Amino acid sequence: MTYLIALLVVALGVAGIVLGEADDSPGLQLLGVLLVVGAVVYAVRLVRRGRRAR
Repeated sequence: MTYLIALLVVALGVAGIVLGEADDSPGLQLLGVLLVVGAVVYAVRLVRRGRRAR
């Protein structure tokens, strides 16, 4: 379930990047990039934490 949330946040971030580029809005692009990077970091931490528990 948490991976699905991370995937949805990545999709939202990509949409922000695309819409920010179409509207020439650097702030929206930055927020999109931050969302994508944050979601990827979160997913990687979840995977690493799961491997340590085994």
